[in-house]
Amino acid sequence: MTVAQPIDQTAPDQAAADQAAADQRAGRLPGVTPGAGAGVALMLGSALANQVGAAVGALAFPVIGAVGVVAVRQWVAGIVLVGVVRPRPWRLTAAQWRPVLLLAVVFATMNLSLYAAIERVGLGLAVTLEFLGPLGVALAASRRRRDLVCALVALAGVVVLSRPQPTTDHTGIALGLLAAACWAGYILVNRQLGARVPGGTGPATAAGLSALLFLPVGIAVLVAHPPSLVVAGYAVTAGVLASAVPLFVDLLALRRVPAGAYGVFMSIHPVIATVVGLVVLGQGQSWDAWLAIAAIVGANVAGRLPARRPAG
Repeated sequence: MTVAQPIDQTAPDQAAADQAAADQRAGRLPGVTPGAGAGVALMLGSALANQVGAAVGALAFPVIGAVGVVAVRQWVAGIVLVGVVRPRPWRLTAAQWRPVLLLAVVFATMNLSLYAAIERVGLGLAVTLEFLGPLGVALAASRRRRDLVCALVALAGVVVLSRPQPTTDHTGIALGLLAAACWAGYILVNRQLGARVPGGTGPATAAGLSALLFLPVGIAVLVAHPPSLVVAGYAVTAGVLASAVPLFVDLLALRRVPAGAYGVFMSIHPVIATVVGLVVLGQGQSWDAWLAIAAIVGANVAGRLPARRPAG
């Protein structure tokens, strides 16, 4: 356990100005420390692991479907989080249990809707739509004119992706938007949970409950459609790469880069997902879909960047 050191408040404005100037000279994101190269590498590794995990999980869809893959992923996430945090749920009060139960349902619905969307519209498009969730939360809490522009750009991207075409899968798009709504709810419930339950007990308990929710349906799917060792390996790999690896790698990254820079970097996930979908699953995108994805990613980046302080 580390002890927080006292902060020198004698000249915070000058220190901030000096740091901003150093960042500008070095071409760094605001607030990123000189030793943050390892943090950026960790964030990139986490993003790749997350999307490669989802792509590998998609390889098991023909046998056990999205439900079977998500069940295995939830089991892995629950085992990892409960094993690491070792929560004591019997100590939670009724007021603390309410957000825990809500988070478990939201977590399960979010992953199921995302993987069902991946099965129908592909990895890149599904992840892009899902990222509208955190973008919406960030923009809803802001009153900046720039954020209104970001919202309009993101909306235009969604319109392009979902406009009627002979090959448009509206159910898949709806599932992606449901995943986005669940991610927004996940963020808001987590805030409430963090205020009521200290430490990692709340999220770990929710992950364990979410795993239990998928126990009967997961067993039913695996019994009805017995997977080979290869297919089972795909599903377990998805759980490890998309749940366990990001959990630990993101914690290491956040020790090296500020939360703001981490949020900006997360915006590249749709691009990585689209590239991974092309390489691993052979899921290509049309030029207008690429433009729409770029628009949504750009809106994410612009919406997460801090406002510039006036000089002087």
